[in-house]
Amino acid sequence: MSHAPARLHPRNRHQGRYDFPALIAASPALARYVARNAYGDDSIDFADPAAVKALNRALLRLHYGVKDWDIPDGYLCPPIPGRADYLHYLADLLAADGATGPGAAVRVLDVGVGANCVYPLIGVAEYGWHFVGSDIDAGALASARRILDANPDRAAAIELRRQPDPTAIFDGIIRPGERFDLTLCNPPFHASRAEAGAGTRRKWNNLGREGGNALNFGGRGSELWCPGGEQAFITRMIEQSAGYAGHCRWFSTLVSKAATLPAVRRALRHAGAGRSEIIAMAQGQKQSRLVAWTFLDDAARRRFTGTQQG
Repeated sequence: MSHAPARLHPRNRHQGRYDFPALIAASPALARYVARNAYGDDSIDFADPAAVKALNRALLRLHYGVKDWDIPDGYLCPPIPGRADYLHYLADLLAADGATGPGAAVRVLDVGVGANCVYPLIGVAEYGWHFVGSDIDAGALASARRILDANPDRAAAIELRRQPDPTAIFDGIIRPGERFDLTLCNPPFHASRAEAGAGTRRKWNNLGREGGNALNFGGRGSELWCPGGEQAFITRMIEQSAGYAGHCRWFSTLVSKAATLPAVRRALRHAGAGRSEIIAMAQGQKQSRLVAWTFLDDAARRRFTGTQQG
């Protein structure tokens, strides 16, 4: 089943243009990066990593009450509106299952939480969900921990776990007796470091900045690439999810390339997923989609309760 919205999810706080006066009031350090663009509108230079980071910090503070947020140079600086969209569509899946109780009862696994910890920060603010964030990168987890230390009101709802095996997605993370209402993932997009660098250079060129530093702007290592790219990562995730069929109400992932979808559908059939959803998302000119799947029938999902390790 597919849905095709024309714009951001109706509950997304980031409809229309950014309110720069309100953002600067929330985070005054943003002001140095804001200027009139060629169309006479306030904007930032999206080719400047420091400006993008300052915008994210202001968005998180204004809309989600995140007191302090930062990431080390070279790590992925995600678009906040798109990350929020993913969470809102996952909330719709839960609501369709009748899961409308207290948010704290909902447990979410963020596969590849990254240095930015953005999905848990937004999910706690919007829905009161509890999160486990996993990652193979110790540096990313250290950054996420610093963010939580700076926002102790969020830390109680967010747990971080290191994935020691780069070939495993759920093994070593989901513990015996542990259940999650949702899993989410923003998978590595590219198939190699060279491909990732070329893709980031194209982004620089599209922004009118030839020869930009790919690592400083677009992410690093496991955030951007893995052997086989997103298709290999997602199909492996689907295959491994079958071993945790009863541990999760809904599994999900972003899929950046439409060309990846046929392989995803084949993997879902092979894994024996009982139901899947492909939900189109749009942010500006960028088209993406999320794929969600479950091994549980409707009645089992309605009875499902996320639990911590017994």
